[in-house]
Amino acid sequence: MPAPSAPPFPESGAGRDGALRRTLTLRDLVVYGLLFIAPMAPVGVFGTLVAKAHGAVAAVYLVATAAMGFTAYSYARMVRVVPRAGSVYAYARVGLGEGPGFVAGWMALLDYLLIPAVAYLFSGIAMNALVPAVHPWVWTALAVVVTTGLNLSGVRVAALAGFVVLAVEIAVLCVFVAAAAWALAADGPRRGWLTPLTGEGAFDTGAVLTAVSVAVLSYLGFDAIAAFAEEAAGGPGRVARAVLTCLVAAGVLFLVQTYLAALLVPLSAAELGADPARQGTAFYDTVDASTGRWLHDLVAASKAGGAAFAALSGQAAAGRLLFAMARDRRLPGALAVVDRGTGVPRRAVLGAAVVTLVAAVWAARRGDGLDRLVSVVDVGALVAFGLLHLSVIGWFAVRQRMRCGIDRDVLVPLVGLAVVVAVLVRAAAAAQVVGAVWLGLGVVVLAVQGAGARGAR
Repeated sequence: MPAPSAPPFPESGAGRDGALRRTLTLRDLVVYGLLFIAPMAPVGVFGTLVAKAHGAVAAVYLVATAAMGFTAYSYARMVRVVPRAGSVYAYARVGLGEGPGFVAGWMALLDYLLIPAVAYLFSGIAMNALVPAVHPWVWTALAVVVTTGLNLSGVRVAALAGFVVLAVEIAVLCVFVAAAAWALAADGPRRGWLTPLTGEGAFDTGAVLTAVSVAVLSYLGFDAIAAFAEEAAGGPGRVARAVLTCLVAAGVLFLVQTYLAALLVPLSAAELGADPARQGTAFYDTVDASTGRWLHDLVAASKAGGAAFAALSGQAAAGRLLFAMARDRRLPGALAVVDRGTGVPRRAVLGAAVVTLVAAVWAARRGDGLDRLVSVVDVGALVAFGLLHLSVIGWFAVRQRMRCGIDRDVLVPLVGLAVVVAVLVRAAAAAQVVGAVWLGLGVVVLAVQGAGARGAR
């Protein structure tokens, strides 16, 4: 098979003063991805998944990991073609054209700017549970200030701090695994050993697939690794490996914790389904019932710190996306400036921080703020994922005139696209409306930019 032509863009900025610097190792990249995802991401949706999948929550994460593997593959494929900051925005530009590229970046912004806001809010709520005298919005704002300071200190400083926090999160997860194993050895499981894979009663394929549409959202964040393509030592191949490594690692962590928790959860899937109010605390109830309150508090504290640093990773990725779009004159050029001392796109990071601070504090001061934020953050990422899969087909099968493998450059992206569409169809109606409004606004901005370009000729 003939090799594809050279990438359409040079590896911009490498090694120059005032430009992004190649300092991130494979470990650093994986840390950023796992931080954004959060090793214990299933904690919040565990009860919902048990109810929807009739107990087969481990099977849900097996299927979800495989489903997201198609998206990870498309990222790994395109990062070798376009090793630049901007991630899916840059990929869609070369695979589909300037217009779709802008739309991909615009929709990804909805994800990258609001997911950190949700994470900051989670951190504020968790800290308020530990220190009730301080309002959640104060903790939320403090988390934004601390993590923004780390991001502005340089990508290596932020990666090192993130590594320490990630190590603590994984250590807490290991404590849970050990405690759960001890409880199972001492008292046995509350249900059959295969129930987390087969469900309570007959295996229900439709129920599992419905639950997968929710579980897939636990993985949002691994794609942020691609945003650091211009700061990765070792080139695009290392970024591709990091994306795939992060997804596999997250899948294993999710599978282990949900399998053990499903064996110990005190309520059956039917009981959780009949009592939605208990679904959000099902994981914590399981910890309380099987190991005691001490582990409940340890998990809560870990989630507080982990959420803040998940936001750190998301904020850094958002800054790189703003930087890339500004460098291409799709956003104000002031955002394309890189600090010569730290190598960080300071203005872009600060811009992302301001947006997330306003959104997170606003939500923290409202009783329904968390629900409102969570309902909209996923649609942007899913639309961007869809354009990513189309970009693989557009670049390799169309622009390279079929100098590609039909299976890996057409069929695999098409399966990934089908997964994305299926999840989008099952998204909440409010989220679909917000996504459509944001998309419409992006189309207006694109049209104005096009009119301005024609007028300047």
